[in-house]
Amino acid sequence: MVLDSMTESIVVIDEQGRIEYTNNSWLAFGKDNGCALRQDWRSVNYLHECDKAAEQGDMFGLSAGDGIRRVIEGRVATFNFEYPCDSPDERRWFLMSVTPCISDNVRYIVISHRNITERKLAEERVHKLAQSDSLTGIANRRVLYEFLDNEINRSIRLKHNLCVALIDLDHFKLINDTYGHDVGDSCLIKVTEILSCYSQRSVDQCARLGGDEFVIIWGETSLAVARRLSQTIIDEVSALRIPNKGAPVNQYLTVSVGLTSLIPARGVSGVDVLKMADDRLYEAKEGGRNRLMCL
Repeated sequence: MVLDSMTESIVVIDEQGRIEYTNNSWLAFGKDNGCALRQDWRSVNYLHECDKAAEQGDMFGLSAGDGIRRVIEGRVATFNFEYPCDSPDERRWFLMSVTPCISDNVRYIVISHRNITERKLAEERVHKLAQSDSLTGIANRRVLYEFLDNEINRSIRLKHNLCVALIDLDHFKLINDTYGHDVGDSCLIKVTEILSCYSQRSVDQCARLGGDEFVIIWGETSLAVARRLSQTIIDEVSALRIPNKGAPVNQYLTVSVGLTSLIPARGVSGVDVLKMADDRLYEAKEGGRNRLMCL
């Protein structure tokens, strides 16, 4: 009665893998998910079912079978394994726990499956927050450097060209001073929406470096393509016509872009590449802003 009242799905197997007992939660889960073989699961071999799943390419079945066997053979005292088990309607995760049990001098293995979806979703939210800029929602500085270093290493290995654009909002401090920080935040978000449109591939990354500086990484991209994308970004930001009446030249928000393009050599770091882009950005600002300078 106690086991049948539990929400965890519990199955007991012998040392050969044959099922000796299942609780009500196990039966209900099997029925709801289309895997209820019969009313009585006894004599079904749990290990064989794991092996069948592994043969069909299910790595979770392979890991589960291996863990159970390690407990049966006494190589480990217990085994715990988290795995996804999505339904057609929702994402789900479960925690599988495997422990030995002796009854009447016979050794059995108790396997429980507990739904941990709420915890996993909460962990995902925390992980996403840790990787995202709190205002714009794009990658933050830490993720930027990790991605850039990985992309540099990949470009070195494959001898592919890498382009990095450093984007700075021209005279952004004047917007904050004139219109307030809420308006300034709104400007940052609008610019981010444009930048994100031009970093959609798996080898691309758009990140906020800090303040009013952004970075776009374009892997496997030629200088000609990166130049065209950078100029399009400049033009689209200008087309927003966000007022900046205190600016000395244009009376609306503009951006300057420093672009570097290279096939990295060994020993080149993300800091090095960003320094190259920053040097070009300095030239763009010195040249009057609202423009692109590249190397």
